Order: sequence, then C-alpha cells, then structure tokens
Amino acid sequence: MYSIRKNPIGIYEKALPNAFSWEEKFKAAKLAGFDYMEISVDESDERLARLDWSDEEIENLRSLMRREGMVFPTMCLSGHRKYPFGSKNPETRQRAMEIMEKAIVLAVKLGVRCIQLAAYDVYYEPADEETDALFVAGMKEAVKMAARAGVVLAMEIMDTPYMGTISRAMEYLKKIPSPYFKVYPDIGNLSNFADNVPQELALGMGEIVAIHVKETKPGVFRDLEFGEGTVDFEGIFKALHELDYQGMFLLEMWADNTHGQSVEEAAERIERARKYVTNKMKQAGMVL
Repeated sequence: MYSIRKNPIGIYEKALPNAFSWEEKFKAAKLAGFDYMEISVDESDERLARLDWSDEEIENLRSLMRREGMVFPTMCLSGHRKYPFGSKNPETRQRAMEIMEKAIVLAVKLGVRCIQLAAYDVYYEPADEETDALFVAGMKEAVKMAARAGVVLAMEIMDTPYMGTISRAMEYLKKIPSPYFKVYPDIGNLSNFADNVPQELALGMGEIVAIHVKETKPGVFRDLEFGEGTVDFEGIFKALHELDYQGMFLLEMWADNTHGQSVEEAAERIERARKYVTNKMKQAGMVL
C-alpha cells in the first residue's frame, strides 16, 4: 500500500512488456515491491491515443487501480519529441499544444499530479535560437494551462545537452517562474552531462519534484541493466540524503518485447532492479 511515511519507489510502465494488460502490469509491479507506476504517453500512435480515452475507459482503469492497489502519481509525456514546441512548423506546434492540453486533462482524471516533459526544443529538426524561443513561448502557455488545472509540469533532465543539466534547466525556470513548473532529474542523463552531480542536485533541490533512477554510461542512455553502467548511485543517493530529499524515485528501464514473458518473470526482473537500487540507497545512509 502506498505510504507517505517513506520515499515512494515507482516503476516506469515501459519496464513491463507492451503485450501485458494493465492488470498484468499492476500485478507485476506489486509482486516486485513497487509503490506506484509512471504511465507513459510517448510519440507512438498507440500511446498518444490514450489522450482521447473516453470517461468510461478512464473509470475502468481507475477501478482496476483501486482493486490492484496501484496509483499513477506521475506521467512521462514524451510525445513532444515527435511534436515539439520549438518546431518551426506551426502545425507541429499546434499539435504540441493539443497534446499538452489533453495530457493535463487526462492527468486530472487519472489523479496524476506531475507530468514529466521531454524538454527538447526540437529533436528531429535542426535547433537554433528560433527553436529555443519557440520552446519557451510554448512552455509559458503550457504552464498557464497546468496551473489552472493544479498539475505540475516538470522538465526532465534529458539525453541531449539542450536540457542535460539542472544548471541548464534553472535558466528556463527563471524565465517561467511558477510553482507549477519544476524539474524532474534523470540521474543517468545528468551523470553524462554534469561534471559534479551532487552540486547539480544541490543547485536544484528546491525545484525537484521527483527523480528518475536510470543506468547509463558515456553515450549510452537506455537499455542498460542496473550495474552495467557508470552511474555513481551510492554517491548520488548520499548527496540526496544529505540534502534531505523527500520526494519520489522512479526506476526507468525497458522491457524486452521480443518474446513473451509471464507476470512472474517480468516481476522478477524489475524486483532485481529495485533491490539493486535500494541496496545502494541503504549504503548511502538512506532509511527506507
């Protein structure tokens, strides 16, 4: 059961096979000892279609969440990688705003309190000062919508230099000062771009709403098992402990979708990851 007496540890939806039903995903997450799940709305047509779920579909999912004891406090909204706010194509920018508005409405209906944003000005297009300015303009409008709904938007520390450090993200938080516009560091990405990760975390501590825990190594940002990369988890958790960080932790990993898996097999894999991470937390002095 979700408890506010400890730091919640969640699992990214994509850590579980795409073929799983929601019930199977929830059961695997609970078997593995996770407190919550982060729902994904990525750039695929299948997941973008979630933004058009009917109220009946949403209520059916909420009923299942209640039965299985699982919640979605956060959403990973990476659909803007394909439809970025910084695009020079006005139709693409309009689509970006539509995605944002629908995601906020879906968040309210599902009980999501924080939407993690893919903080790219553009991804598949050349970037310049104009794409940066367009991104800022889009973010200003997005934050206004989120504030009216009481939903926090948080920029992910990304896998590109554009938003690869908290120092960089703070520049944008100053441009758009709002209690509904924050930062959601991915410590794997941050480890690739920051010379001093603890210093970066200290700089942004008042703006951090949740933390993605992901394994990386130089130039490799995904699909690594925990322990295969170069992220100094113990050192990072020690810094967070000393900073008295009290927020959520979300394990970001990806399932192998090339062959079928049982709920038990999937649960075993993500449980190994959870135990690896919590052992590092304990070594850093955190009380779980």
